Amino acid sequence: MNTKVRVTLKVNGERYELEVEPWKTLLRVLREELNLTGTKEGCGTGDCGACTVIMGGKAVNSCLILAPLADGEDIITIEGLVENGKLHPLQEAFIEEGAIQCGFCTPGMILAAKALLDENPNPTEEEIRKGIAGNLCRCTGYVKIVKAIQAVKTGSR
Repeated sequence: MNTKVRVTLKVNGERYELEVEPWKTLLRVLREELNLTGTKEGCGTGDCGACTVIMGGKAVNSCLILAPLADGEDIITIEGLVENGKLHPLQEAFIEEGAIQCGFCTPGMILAAKALLDENPNPTEEEIRKGIAGNLCRCTGYVKIVKAIQAVKTGSR
């Protein structure tokens, strides 16, 4: 008996048709089926944000989304931000502002920031902090992360 279901995902601009187990999360499909390992698994319960991707224009925890529920969706992972070998301005700002230490939370944090800036290109510091509130960082203390996002929002990048 075949227990797999067919899903079509558009990930980083590329269309994928896959057959997956109905209980498999989007996170597992991205990492195991598509080899997009920039998306990290931290807690597996949606509390840390390490698995954040952009789906349908919104930042979501890919560990909480069953792959069949993402059928037909547009998804952006950290790998999708690089264009023609050039880092996205948020990636550059995180490096320049020292907002990366261990780097584990960074992909999810950057995608949460991108979703925020896509929706609100000029957020206040309070709105930035609220926009990344679902993403935990145990290394930086958030000051440099907020500073990096502010650098991009002001258009200095």
